[in-house]
Amino acid sequence: MNINFYTGSKLLSALLLACAALVPLPASVLAAQAGAPLVTGLPDFTKLIERVGPAVVNIRTTERVKPAQMGPGEEEMQEFLRRFFGVPGGRGRRGGEDDVQRGVGSGFIISPDGYVLTNAHVVEGADEVLVTLTDRREFKAKVLGADKRSDVALLKVAAAHLPSLVVGDSGRIRVGEWVIAIGSPFNLDNSVTAGIISAKARDTGDYLPLIQSDVAVNPGNSGGPLINMLGEVIGITSQIATLSGGYSGISFAVPIDEVMRVAEQLKKSGRVSRGRMGVQIGEVSKEVAESLGLGKARGGEVSLVEPGGPAEKAGIKVGDIILKYNGQAIERSADLPRLVGASPIGSRAVVTVWRKGQQQDIAVGVAEMEDDDAPAKAAPTKPAPDAAANPLGLAVADLTAAQHKALRVQGGVLVNTATGAAARAGLRHGDVILQMDNVDITDARQFNAMAARLDPKKSVALLVRRDNVTRFEVIKPRQ
Repeated sequence: MNINFYTGSKLLSALLLACAALVPLPASVLAAQAGAPLVTGLPDFTKLIERVGPAVVNIRTTERVKPAQMGPGEEEMQEFLRRFFGVPGGRGRRGGEDDVQRGVGSGFIISPDGYVLTNAHVVEGADEVLVTLTDRREFKAKVLGADKRSDVALLKVAAAHLPSLVVGDSGRIRVGEWVIAIGSPFNLDNSVTAGIISAKARDTGDYLPLIQSDVAVNPGNSGGPLINMLGEVIGITSQIATLSGGYSGISFAVPIDEVMRVAEQLKKSGRVSRGRMGVQIGEVSKEVAESLGLGKARGGEVSLVEPGGPAEKAGIKVGDIILKYNGQAIERSADLPRLVGASPIGSRAVVTVWRKGQQQDIAVGVAEMEDDDAPAKAAPTKPAPDAAANPLGLAVADLTAAQHKALRVQGGVLVNTATGAAARAGLRHGDVILQMDNVDITDARQFNAMAARLDPKKSVALLVRRDNVTRFEVIKPRQ
């Protein structure tokens, strides 16, 4: 019998050969071994910058204030910032008022005839806006309109044959692709930074599914373009996530598709019209979804229905879970405001809701969103007489006729005290319980009878009204 002995690298090579014969290697590994790696080297941005850089502009704004409004020592502080940190300052006397440099930002030209895009917060409150090109030409710009919700502003300068950027398609971007940002951080105009897209639709606001990247962005970059490797603008640099006030590795841009929709309206009318249904919604948790028979967490939970609004007129109720809007699935609650906001004013939409274990379609009119649409608060409830606590740890009482009228509800019970599991779930005195496991609550006797029959091993979903907001809370009975 011949016995072969292997030591060190010989033994390892033999084992690898044996494994290779038995276990097929992944395609990516085989491709790499064949000399075809998935990533090779780093991109060269030089030609790209030469082509797109001239269309990126520096934006300076001034505000006219009376001398009495200037704080003591402010002029000396502005001179200090100008000399040692490069922050523009100073004033020019004009008719008893002072022109104060109030900010520096970035922007980019989208058409040769002088239309410029930037952030709304860059030009907010400005009396004069100056746009400077890379060839040092400077123009006074007119603000055609600014939209705070999307943080987009459209400017116009009186010029022709200007360099402009090509508008891309932000719906086709991919996580991991290279992008660059050009702007004026700390007034250092036409500065270029590069990185990759980190996420495509980061939820940071009702109408802004922002592009997240690791491109370095600092004060002064606001309003500048985010550009892909084709030289197309795919977003407007808008925000950073930071604890220090400076760049911390995460920056956000408004997708160019949303930007251009806003810009078209600003160009036509100077303002943006958005649709509304008159509801307030929240996220559906995994526990609530399971308790209501939804399966996975999805949709938006209706916590408030505006009195007299389109949703109330159509029959949408507090506690409904909105699953679809015009056939488009609502995966997260933030999806709904964007879809409704983009709907034509006066149109009708089909809203699919989950109510008491069943799915139904409701036709809802789309009204125009107001600038400040704050719902009125319901009148505060008064404490009711004490009642014995039920197995949920809740002592409840019937609502008075006045409370029913103030809260605009038919049934429900008022929570006097919450202990045990109910307290741990966040319930408290003054809450109003409208439903238990999809069953409407009419009075305290019915509520306590239902609570006594609950399976102590199962969770229970309660529809709870607090002030003017209603949402599901999931608790477990005491064991």
